[in-house]
Amino acid sequence: MKPFAIALLGLGLALNAQAQPVSNETIAQRIAAYKADLRGPYKEIRWYCPDGSILPPTQRCPEPGGVQRARHKDEVTLLGESNHVFLGQILATTPYPDFWDESGFNSRLKQYQLEKYLRSVDNGWVLRRAQYYRGAFQAEDEELWGVRFFHWLLSEPETLETQFFLIREAARDIPHQGDDNTKQTVRLLSREISDAYPPFLDIRVKIHGQPEASDIQKVKQFLEKQGTKFPRELNGKMDTLLREMAKQYKAFDITTIRPKLRALSGEPEIHGDLTGFLTGYGKAGSKSDKVSLLCSELHTLRAQALQATTGPARLALLDVSLVLEDLLFKELAGYRPGDLSGQIRLLASLGEAATGCGYLEFWEWDLLRKRLEIGEEEEISETALFQVFESARSISEWGSGMFMAVYEEVIGLYGGFEPLAGGFLDEKVRASLLLQIGTAVNALGETVALHLPVSNDMMDIAGSRSVRGLNPGIALGELVVVSGPAGEVEIDPEKIYVFDKPPSDLKPVAGIATASEGNPVSHIQLLARNLGIPNAVIPLPVLEELKKFEGQTVFYAVSPGGVVVMKPADRRNPDEKALFEVKARAETRIRIPVDRIDLGQDHVLPLTRVDARSSGKVCGPKAANLGQLKKMYPDHVVNGLVIPFGIFRDHLDQLMPGTELSYWGSLNQIFETADGMREEGREDAEIEAFMLQELKAFQAAIRQIPLSEDFVTELEQMFLQEFQTGMGALPVFLRSDTNMEDLKDFTGAGLNLTLFNVVSPEAILQGIRDVWASPYTERSYKWRQRYLLNPENVFPSILVIPSVNVDCSGVVVTKGVGQGTAEDVTVAFSRGAGGAVDGQAAESWLLQEGGENRLLFPAREPFYRTLPLSGGTAQQTARFDEGILKAGNLDDLRTLTTDIKDRMPGSPGVDSRGPFDIELGFLDDKLWLFQIRPFVENRNAATRLYLESLDTPLDDHKMIHLKNQ
Repeated sequence: MKPFAIALLGLGLALNAQAQPVSNETIAQRIAAYKADLRGPYKEIRWYCPDGSILPPTQRCPEPGGVQRARHKDEVTLLGESNHVFLGQILATTPYPDFWDESGFNSRLKQYQLEKYLRSVDNGWVLRRAQYYRGAFQAEDEELWGVRFFHWLLSEPETLETQFFLIREAARDIPHQGDDNTKQTVRLLSREISDAYPPFLDIRVKIHGQPEASDIQKVKQFLEKQGTKFPRELNGKMDTLLREMAKQYKAFDITTIRPKLRALSGEPEIHGDLTGFLTGYGKAGSKSDKVSLLCSELHTLRAQALQATTGPARLALLDVSLVLEDLLFKELAGYRPGDLSGQIRLLASLGEAATGCGYLEFWEWDLLRKRLEIGEEEEISETALFQVFESARSISEWGSGMFMAVYEEVIGLYGGFEPLAGGFLDEKVRASLLLQIGTAVNALGETVALHLPVSNDMMDIAGSRSVRGLNPGIALGELVVVSGPAGEVEIDPEKIYVFDKPPSDLKPVAGIATASEGNPVSHIQLLARNLGIPNAVIPLPVLEELKKFEGQTVFYAVSPGGVVVMKPADRRNPDEKALFEVKARAETRIRIPVDRIDLGQDHVLPLTRVDARSSGKVCGPKAANLGQLKKMYPDHVVNGLVIPFGIFRDHLDQLMPGTELSYWGSLNQIFETADGMREEGREDAEIEAFMLQELKAFQAAIRQIPLSEDFVTELEQMFLQEFQTGMGALPVFLRSDTNMEDLKDFTGAGLNLTLFNVVSPEAILQGIRDVWASPYTERSYKWRQRYLLNPENVFPSILVIPSVNVDCSGVVVTKGVGQGTAEDVTVAFSRGAGGAVDGQAAESWLLQEGGENRLLFPAREPFYRTLPLSGGTAQQTARFDEGILKAGNLDDLRTLTTDIKDRMPGSPGVDSRGPFDIELGFLDDKLWLFQIRPFVENRNAATRLYLESLDTPLDDHKMIHLKNQ
């Protein structure tokens, strides 16, 4: 279960200690029952009175203001308390703070939006029959509640500033537009017709409770089905009803904005600006002028919504923004500027509009906008044109990332019991301006391909111009497309996976592509890069298109320059077929060096006693290299302790319970038996199944291994010596540090356990056992087994360092990864502790050699981790309206990496000349260093030659005329 789901579960249990969690299977069964129930998730109609009383429908509230609506079944109410899942929500009478659900990360509001989608795609979903349950809810009550909710929510500008995207999307889905004559006429006529002809009652209830454009077709189908049975005297009223419904859902008219001006009467400057826009738009003659005006006004409206002084004014501006986005969407249909200059200027305008819609933040657009400016120049170089295209593509990627960040958790929550929930994200993106932005980006990509030697080919999908390669490599395997949560997917190392978002503990795969970039230096990305596993980031619409090819065997390649090729295996050319045959023959595996290990070092060491020369001898590279950093930058590295290989090995000499063998003997017996099975010709699958079963048992035994009294006593003494406090008074990190990590050709990044912020002595001692056991997990074993010749010779040491509750943390690589050159620096940071290593959608930068700082991807991780003094971790909600790294932080990282590139290669015991991968963080703008290691890349010669052939160098001196078609 995801941390978010656990948090919500905890919230529900806090609300009602008696409510027990309900399984996803049970929820799915209930939903199926509600679909067949005339009352769906409801049990009865009641009056909800202002004084808090609830009365039968035959009675009346003692004072005006009562609302008649359905009451939920008891089990539905309890589900909200136990699982924080709210089905069949009725807005009227719902307390505003409960619906906003701030402590639950706004989950209840998002569930309302998601259920609205499910009703549209599944014939009412839980209300399949209950949508005709008379009196369940009234449209006018829902709308009045919506207006008052938004006035309450928008009473202070801070909420809108930090949650602009979510609130604007909520305004799209929550009824609040108020009544008008057309709607009144439709309701009146439908009531009159149903009173005179009862078979029409179901349609009337639908029109009154949940009006939508599809009701027109329902009325027409009703008439066709009734035929001559429908009373002739009602034909006139039915014709009028259809005309009024058509008027209600007619195409957009710019004059519909004018009523919103009334809510802005107290904002004279904003009122005047909007009036001026309406006048200017009405006079605009060309499509280009209209598009430009709409884009600019959307950007302006967002700024004005933050400046407005009242909730009603802010709501009116949000409503106008939504109307203008719909109009811009329609204006862009079929529109394509005539030349390259026009295409670039269009996307610059669309980036402005995307910011106005909340898909980008103001600070993000300020950085991106500069990279799309072409001024009055008539020509552009090949290099500059490609950078412009990359920047235009970022509008689509960053915007889609906003949708994913805000809604992925609630989609995962519902995905456990409703598979259709997976389509919500794609539907949201496609219904937004991002669909047209993606079309414009792809059109620019087609033009760029005519002038530049850069072109993707991904299963002949039209939108593949927007695909971007991350890690170079090749793969041949079955294509698997995973929509929604990836945690339950059984991973096959021979297949190619396409994820919405990959799991942080991904097991070996042949190739991957993701709809979210994550960040270029997460553990998954580092493993992929090290092992030559191709990885690309793709737009959500392309992911949807790839579903058509699921199950096919495909050839997949990503070049160092980011070109992506994916084609059916039978369409490979002879070179590609030969290439893969060569790869199969030349697959190399790596041997862990064990000749240097000093198992006689069996005392807990202070961090200052180890340095780079200790790596692979006394301890793993984490501790050794951090000790090296401690010598180089003593004020930026905490004190620490090292539990060396020898202490682990000494403990394995104890007899294993229930056997006559030591732990060490038992471990070696497992691998010897597996070797015997290979000699007998057993199948690899059988051997692997045996190994996983035996290692699982061995891992469980290590987690219970007795710790020697001498070791525990020494550890307690070292806490006092190095941390000036007893064990149990200071939160610490326990980091697994094996001899299989950071080898010359294998990184091993993230394969073993790190425990965050452990405090109590009991938890620390158990944590040591758990870290010792972590190399024997299925995931760790599978990666080692695939790429190491002697995976049994793994020895874990442990690095113990005090927790630093940093404001932000991340990874720096002293070269351009994927983009940039060897002289550049790649940075990825997330808020809080442990950032950017587990695949988070981190804030990623390229610090270019010439001094420019280029934002590659803004943070799109909705939650972050903090480290309370009491131990464990706490989860906080992130905000996107401001960046993570300040200019001063980026300057500090430049200075640090320059110094490390100069000094680290000459340090004793450091074999690598770089580049280096550094983990670090900032607390109150002070930099703290946590780890450094060589940055390892795959250098398979045959593969590299092929992949480099996909890239043609760009010519910085070759100019392209911007008036080209």
